Amino acid sequence: MAYTFHRALVALGVALATLPGAGAEEAGPAARAEPETGLDTLSVTATKTAVPAVDALAGTSVIPRAALDRLQPGRLSEVLRDVPGVTTQENRNDPAQAINIRGLQDFGRVNVLIDGARQDFQVSGHGADGVFYLDPELVGGVDITRGPAATVYGSGAIGGVAAFRTRSIDDILAPGESAGSVQKQGFGTNGQRFVNSSALGARIGTVADLFGQFVFRDTAPYRDGAGLPVPDTGSDLNAGIAKLTLRPAEGHALHATALLQRFAFVNGGDTGAGARFANAVQADTYTFGYRFARPDVPLVDLSLDGYATTTRDALTFLQDSPRGLYGRLGTRAGDRLTYDLATAGFDAHNTARFETGPVAHALTLGGDGVANRVRTADQAGGFGAAFTPSGRRALAGAFLQDEIRAAPWLRIVGALRHDGYRLDGGAYRASGARISPKITVGVAPLDGLEIYGTYAEGYRAPTITETLMRGIHPFPAFAILPNPALRPEVARTVEGGANLRADRVRGPEDALRAKLAVFDTAVDGFIDVQAVGPAYYVPVIPGVPASICAARPGRFPCVIPARSYQYRNVARADLSGAELEGVYDWGRGFVSLAATHVDGRDRASRESLLTVPPDRIGATLGLRFLADRLVVGTRLTLVEARSDLPAARSRATRAYGLVDLFATYAATERITADLVVQNALDRRYRAYRDALAGPGLVAKASLSVAFVTR
Repeated sequence: MAYTFHRALVALGVALATLPGAGAEEAGPAARAEPETGLDTLSVTATKTAVPAVDALAGTSVIPRAALDRLQPGRLSEVLRDVPGVTTQENRNDPAQAINIRGLQDFGRVNVLIDGARQDFQVSGHGADGVFYLDPELVGGVDITRGPAATVYGSGAIGGVAAFRTRSIDDILAPGESAGSVQKQGFGTNGQRFVNSSALGARIGTVADLFGQFVFRDTAPYRDGAGLPVPDTGSDLNAGIAKLTLRPAEGHALHATALLQRFAFVNGGDTGAGARFANAVQADTYTFGYRFARPDVPLVDLSLDGYATTTRDALTFLQDSPRGLYGRLGTRAGDRLTYDLATAGFDAHNTARFETGPVAHALTLGGDGVANRVRTADQAGGFGAAFTPSGRRALAGAFLQDEIRAAPWLRIVGALRHDGYRLDGGAYRASGARISPKITVGVAPLDGLEIYGTYAEGYRAPTITETLMRGIHPFPAFAILPNPALRPEVARTVEGGANLRADRVRGPEDALRAKLAVFDTAVDGFIDVQAVGPAYYVPVIPGVPASICAARPGRFPCVIPARSYQYRNVARADLSGAELEGVYDWGRGFVSLAATHVDGRDRASRESLLTVPPDRIGATLGLRFLADRLVVGTRLTLVEARSDLPAARSRATRAYGLVDLFATYAATERITADLVVQNALDRRYRAYRDALAGPGLVAKASLSVAFVTR
């Protein structure tokens, strides 16, 4: 079916190219200049009203499509490391990724959105507890706000919001163009075999837009910087997007999107037991909505959106290692383990713009809700169902926010949000509710400089897994106990920052943009795994009655002293840090800088939190030649070592530095070639909390051809 869809898209693209008026003189997106930085790109994650990222009174960053094209990423982690305060955790033999913002991640602490739809998939094992699937070729831009200042974007986002926009018709057609397509093919070394992207769209006057995209990616196992093979790091992807927008009358718009992704790969099933599984992941997102906005109706800027997402990971048992556990449990090739999470939700809000005397207001009133349903079916050992239990959870919230422009030099944002939740898993039920405030004051003492201060609170309800997980981990042996008495987390953040915007600093074409933020966050009731109860002996052979161990402590088959563990509320977790982001563009080139420092500890024990990433600094230099048709540059990433870790909970990592090289050449108005060399010095490294070493030197080249019709 994927091959048929691909052929149809290519055929339609060729047909569009042959329509009257399709000529090389019409500049397609392959040649269209885009900003090299996202600081001038509009962002909505901080307040739901659009402002350039550099003007947002929050730690807000945007990654435009131009940055994605320049770096040709195979994974989103390759571009997210340019965002201050943001890191990723991934297992390289699984295309899924987890996002960490300011040292907070897992179980919804970072609200990940794809076209506004929440991505809440989670499997408990030896990796991250909260991942999402999205190929970079499908992404049209990324909008990130750090900290709980973006609570208008849903319950639980005490770490922040990462909103991914999939590609749309505006990514391939400029105003005045009616139809077109972009065909891209890329090749690479060290596991990066082949990627194909076929995108096409058409505008039917001003009444409707149609857009479609197909992506196929084939990757193979790579070698690390020492030349050592890293097994099971390849995967195949077939994905497609279909979008429809209708405009029945002025100011009215209806939209619908279907995103389907199919990943196939082999890994250890995140079991740590020496087994190998074939994974088939289906990640589907459907969104639909209505928007009304018209300049002559300032009291109504209405958005009504709904969505449904399904992520299903079906693992088929292949084989066991000689010392693996699954063979001893009688698991046979072909046995299945399936994780299925379905999410349905809505978001509705209206912004009324009006004035009271000299004071201008943007008053936003809204609400949102989301329901999660988790189903786990395990025929391959029984551990999957125990550690990722089935259940249901519902979240609902409402908020009121007023953005006030009291003077040209003074902005105030005040907001209140009410959150509530209900959780149901068999005999266990839990619920709760809370009101969270936010206040931000921004002052502009000088033209182009704005200083702001924020106090914001966030509220995260416990998840199904944290509340209901129960079972015996076989080796090393320990028990996991459920905890229906878990309390929600409450985050309180104080943040200060400065935004700088300056043009014509040293010449008529240059521009300087920069953002600095410092923050201090206290999370009351932080949820983490804790040992409970005294040590005891458990059977090392499944099926041995516990009564035998009670009579023969310390003797075979009961030789392993074990503890019980449980998700519990830590008294308090303290996180603080600083972030810097800036870019200087002088027309003939640009240089950007992003730096991150985060420290996080359990207040009582002063032990470092496992999720706190090492310090990082990154810089990119690009130069433009041949009337800006050729852009060449390099990117440098320096990461500090991380050794101050909670005892026996993670592996320390060494400091490392990565050098990337890139070049983009617009050969004609419709043809663009890209070349990227990642880890050009072929260094061996492992990112903090990643399961495997990263790839060594990788070279990638791609060619994009655009066909455009007026």
